Amino acid sequence: MVLFLYTHKMYLQAQSFIHTIVSRKGKDSAFTVFQAFLKVKGTNFTSFVHVFNGLIDAYLNMGFVSDAIQCFRLIQKHKIKFPFQGCTKVLEYLMKLNSPMVAFDFYKEILECGYPPNLYFFNVLMSKLCKEGKMMEARSVFTEMWKRNFRPSVVSFNTLINGYCRLGDMDAGYRLKREMEERGISPDVYTYSALINGLCKNFWMSDANELFNEMCVKGLVPNVVIFTTLINGHCKDGSVALAMDAYQQMLKQGVGPDLITYNTLVNGLCKSGDLGEARKLVHVMIEKGLKPDKFTYTTVIDGCCKEGDLDGAFEIKKVMVDNDIELDDVAYTALITGFCRQGRIVDAERILTEMLNTGLKADDPIYTMVIDGFCKKGDIKTGFKLLRQMQSNGHSPNVITYNVLLNGLCKQGQMRNAEMLLQAMLNLGLNPDDITYNILLEGHCKYGNPDDYDKLRSEMGLVHDYATYTSLVGSLSRSSKRQPKKSFV
Repeated sequence: MVLFLYTHKMYLQAQSFIHTIVSRKGKDSAFTVFQAFLKVKGTNFTSFVHVFNGLIDAYLNMGFVSDAIQCFRLIQKHKIKFPFQGCTKVLEYLMKLNSPMVAFDFYKEILECGYPPNLYFFNVLMSKLCKEGKMMEARSVFTEMWKRNFRPSVVSFNTLINGYCRLGDMDAGYRLKREMEERGISPDVYTYSALINGLCKNFWMSDANELFNEMCVKGLVPNVVIFTTLINGHCKDGSVALAMDAYQQMLKQGVGPDLITYNTLVNGLCKSGDLGEARKLVHVMIEKGLKPDKFTYTTVIDGCCKEGDLDGAFEIKKVMVDNDIELDDVAYTALITGFCRQGRIVDAERILTEMLNTGLKADDPIYTMVIDGFCKKGDIKTGFKLLRQMQSNGHSPNVITYNVLLNGLCKQGQMRNAEMLLQAMLNLGLNPDDITYNILLEGHCKYGNPDDYDKLRSEMGLVHDYATYTSLVGSLSRSSKRQPKKSFV
């Protein structure tokens, strides 16, 4: 029936019939189905080629790729006309499976059987292998091209160069560039882009600038990606002035900076402490029709907070809110940190509360920073309120958080409460560290029996566990007249 339908050019009906057969026979049925078709082949070889192309297609549509490959091998075994269409579909299917080496092995197999080499497939295979970091395998695909007397294109070379540069193997990248030139293939903008990107990632900025100048001398026009790569490299290398020079050169050559370019510069300027220039660039962006995003504003907020310009940070925060740009945890953390550094701990707690109300989660260091701020101000009660808030929000405060609270208690001479907190730590399975015991010993020195001062001082830094600590404190005089009777509960 299938042969009849193909003979009468009823291709859709024939293909539908093959799909029915394959779906009923299921996986691993290629040999059985093939033999059945072979028995009724007759002399109509043209229709028979259509049948096997259709059979391969049907197995692929069902996801039975091993059956499709077996069909091809059976066709070769019985010396039936090569199913070019079916093989192309198998190759494309294998490519989509993200198994490039399986695809390459099949490609080599069909090439040996007369399938015509195709530059596209070679380049796609190399690209997939390079993205997986399998450079030896990618190189083997490249070598196979030469074996087949197939001339690689500039895209072939660029794909391999980019793969090596992404992994930091700049020597291999340069060797391929020289090989290109020796074979009469001129490196293009993408060749230089890959090499410059690799050099910038390794902070080899002088080499990157040298390549940049070389491409300009050759008449190649750098694109926005190359300029941004150079700018980013200079910023990360701490040479913001050189980054700004590259930006000015970009403008002179008529290459329009994009959002990534401006964000890179703004970030570099903020990290170098040049907030004024960073904010000017934000205005330039807006004038050029580019809309600053969350990263732009968050970078400026962080820069303002680190420089102590909290008013400037709040001004940027207001702009974000006015433009319906939600603050993320990075922006809130920057603001909280800035307030804590200036001792504006109430404002820091207010921002923390706002952050939590938006659905964001503060991490342990942020909570600990705010708790520490209150403890240093003598507000131990609020410190413990925040500890309970941490715990209710699913956090498990670590020894650093408890040390901050212990320090606050000891500074106020609340040694009994400090001992109670130490017990609470131990009950939770937290192991106190050297800092914990030194905080407690400092408290005992300051608020304990004056006669024990010298002994405690000599032991500070030598107590590393609870047993040693209790033994030392237990051996001291039990004078408690100086002990304040406050409670944080």
